[in-house]
Amino acid sequence: MARILVAEDEHAVAQFVARALENIGHTVTVAGDGGEAVAKLQSDDFDLLLTDIAMPVMDGIALALSAAQSHPDMPILLMTGYAREKERAHNIDSLIVEVITKPFSLADIQKIVTRTLGDD
Repeated sequence: MARILVAEDEHAVAQFVARALENIGHTVTVAGDGGEAVAKLQSDDFDLLLTDIAMPVMDGIALALSAAQSHPDMPILLMTGYAREKERAHNIDSLIVEVITKPFSLADIQKIVTRTLGDD
């Protein structure tokens, strides 16, 4: 299965997403902010980046831009609970697969990740 990096500053959300993806066989690494995620991307290989947009240190849009430069073939999914942030993400439509609106269910995140990875 896939190696997935989840960048999310809300611990409960990060753990929910990690468990949901581990339950379907993926290996998940969690970063608590965009800066930590960049460091993990530099030191390891991932098949997918799933990142919140609103985070400290580096937001998800800046992270997506950085990840797309260093890992151009890695799919990127963004998550947000804020309509304004979702609109900002449209500026990078060519770099991301989808913007997932919070709240989402366990089944929703599993389905979106499976579809993105082409495992369905």
